[in-house]
Amino acid sequence: MRQIDTDRNLAKEIFDELRGAIVSGELTPGALYSVHDLAARLGVSRTPVREALIQLSERGMVRFERNRGIRILQTSLHDLEEVFAIRLLLEVPATFRATGQRPPGWIEELSGHLAAMRTAAGQHDEAAFMAADRRFHQTINAASGNLRLAHYIDSLRDMVLVRGNSTVDRSRTMHDILGEHEVIFELIEDGKAREAAESMRAHLLHTAQLLLGQEAAAGETGDTPLPELNLDWTNFPG
Repeated sequence: MRQIDTDRNLAKEIFDELRGAIVSGELTPGALYSVHDLAARLGVSRTPVREALIQLSERGMVRFERNRGIRILQTSLHDLEEVFAIRLLLEVPATFRATGQRPPGWIEELSGHLAAMRTAAGQHDEAAFMAADRRFHQTINAASGNLRLAHYIDSLRDMVLVRGNSTVDRSRTMHDILGEHEVIFELIEDGKAREAAESMRAHLLHTAQLLLGQEAAAGETGDTPLPELNLDWTNFPG
């Protein structure tokens, strides 16, 4: 981790740096760290580091352990299934509502994120592609009018990143993912709320199936077989 420039926004800088170190694996999953040591590595005081860690704890990335420090959490396969179940329950109706509300400038903003995904796919820049993917979803969720929902869904994506998972070049290409987003965008642009929501559901389900399938195939389930993925209940009343 690099030292933080104290002339900048400390809270956001520290949060972003710690989050990035967890996602990259620099801070090892399962390991314990003290607030004092992390603050020393960042070159800042302990108070803002503790505040950032509280935010990361709320995102399920770390856990405070009394008189021991903070432990970096590892996302399990069951955690991943729960994350996608929640996203299906929240993000699909959010897409429906956002498409119906159509706030000013929203379509143009979505189009910009889609263009950034397209450019990144052409350059095979996974980091830029996934950042634009994330902004695409954030924009839809925020346009639903429920900013708490948008913030919560965004925090759930961090739990997937903690595991270091990506389907890119393992289960599908960036162009495959781009194609799913293009379908969602076209339906939103045409004002077809129900179809756009159904397309979002199909996209999330496909991602969940590929991600859990590839992780199970990687032999990371130990001696316990991964239960069959069943997210049909999230479509209640079906």
